[in-house]
Amino acid sequence: MADADDARADPRGPRDHGGGLDHAIAAHGGTKAEWLDLSTGINPHPFPLPSFSAEDWQSLPDHGAFIRLCQAARRFWKVPGEAAILPAPGASTLIARLPALASTGRVEITPPTYNEHAAAFHAHGWQVTENGPADARVLVHPNNPDGRLWTAADANAPFTVIDESFCDIAPDASLVHLAALPGRIVLKSFGKFWGLAGLRLGFAIARPQVIERLNDLSGPWAVSGPALRVGEMALRDTEWAQRTRQRLSAEAERLDQLMTGRGARLCGGTSLFRLYQLENAAAWHDRLARARILTRIFPYSDHLIRLGLPPEHGWDRLEAAL
Repeated sequence: MADADDARADPRGPRDHGGGLDHAIAAHGGTKAEWLDLSTGINPHPFPLPSFSAEDWQSLPDHGAFIRLCQAARRFWKVPGEAAILPAPGASTLIARLPALASTGRVEITPPTYNEHAAAFHAHGWQVTENGPADARVLVHPNNPDGRLWTAADANAPFTVIDESFCDIAPDASLVHLAALPGRIVLKSFGKFWGLAGLRLGFAIARPQVIERLNDLSGPWAVSGPALRVGEMALRDTEWAQRTRQRLSAEAERLDQLMTGRGARLCGGTSLFRLYQLENAAAWHDRLARARILTRIFPYSDHLIRLGLPPEHGWDRLEAAL
């Protein structure tokens, strides 16, 4: 799933996200290779890809590979037996379809958060509100951009979407057990923690009747064969996941020290992205952009800036630019 915006923004208008390197290049020059993109929350140390054969690209996705991926996902996320799993071509695809699963009404989405949820519900005729009571609720867990964690008690609407796109950095906080309950849907994203956003792989976890309806909306062969293969490999590699959590935690602390040492105040985030408060976030954003480092600021605040973790070669560049 992409990056944060304010649910209060007009869901009918253009929605800004992290990324957007083309726009930054147009404004500040340079080539893509010269830029350091810290505007997303994607792991800069991705899961290593296997070698692909021509058959991987020429054949339709195999049903056996689909089943094996679901089995690996069930074990990795400890999915309750009463719930079913649906892989999809990215969590954003699922977000766009979920509002069609319930009768239109009021949906509670607490801002600021990932803006595609509000846009999807609005597109399906729902009224988006910041406060309950409501017929549906969206919980981004942990929230993007402030890292807020929700509780099971917060999943209190008859139809509740729990977006855990960033929760693999904190598996003990997962609310996946709620997927066994009626009207609860948990989303997972493969692109963030495993650092392979271009693979386009996401998951919905819910009661079998819900998954069947989502599957009908998806059509056959929704997920590519290479994505099925890589997803299964990654979800089975629990040692890589554990090492990666430790590495991300240490690097998030390193980024905090770098930023707070220059006057920023930490006010949220996860180990994949950090949110800081500044007197003038736009000035910091522009100064770093002139050094061809892209960060994330928000239309609803003059004081917040969000940074993802730099790759190994990017730390010295960031420190020098600051």
